Amino acid sequence: MQRSSWIVSKQARPKNRLFCFPYAGGGASIYRLWQQALPSGVEVCPIQLPGRETRIGEAPINQLTDLLPPLVRALTPYLHEPFQVFGHSMGALIGFELTRELRRQQLPTPTHLFMSGHRAPQLPREKTQTWQLPDAEFIQSLKNMGGTPDAVLQNDELMQLLLPTLRADFAINETYNYQPEPPLNIPITVLGGSEDKEVKSEELEDWQRQSTYPIDLHIFPAGHFFVHSHQAQLIEIIASHYI
Repeated sequence: MQRSSWIVSKQARPKNRLFCFPYAGGGASIYRLWQQALPSGVEVCPIQLPGRETRIGEAPINQLTDLLPPLVRALTPYLHEPFQVFGHSMGALIGFELTRELRRQQLPTPTHLFMSGHRAPQLPREKTQTWQLPDAEFIQSLKNMGGTPDAVLQNDELMQLLLPTLRADFAINETYNYQPEPPLNIPITVLGGSEDKEVKSEELEDWQRQSTYPIDLHIFPAGHFFVHSHQAQLIEIIASHYI
């Protein structure tokens, strides 16, 4: 099977595929070390969205409703083996809505969701338009969030290259419009940080409304980017579901 530009992976017929979606501004390389840390039967499949890393020359997509159709087409050939979905922040939102779209189309759905660093999708969020701010204010917002290295923020040439993708990702989050549907008949593991200024613990607990199973909630003593600072512990939790 010819590999899709959307998927970074190597195994032909794994026992399980774990599709991993990045946070805003991130690419597939976020998950480059995960394969060696998870059980051998699990193929880690980082999703490479348009406009970053190996797809830097492609126009980024700034609406979730526009992203889902090509994403479903790209993933459909890889849904024959059992698969799971992990997403952090924006990636959790994409992974959740991808799952609901697969259900709508009566395609195979994940056997497990790992939703990380994102409030329950049905909760209303503050109306912001960060993605439309002037460059200086937008870059300051990135700095305040703490996920972008200062060396990147201070590199004007690099920032001009990255800004269209970053703005598109923020737009995906800020223009998201939740539509009520029945809860998923899928177990959900929810991951959060106790010092996350973006997501409160009670907003994580509300993921329970999205699953017919009791959610499995884990809180790390960290801020929003615990996906990096507590990567080993996070992967350990994920790995426990394959034992």
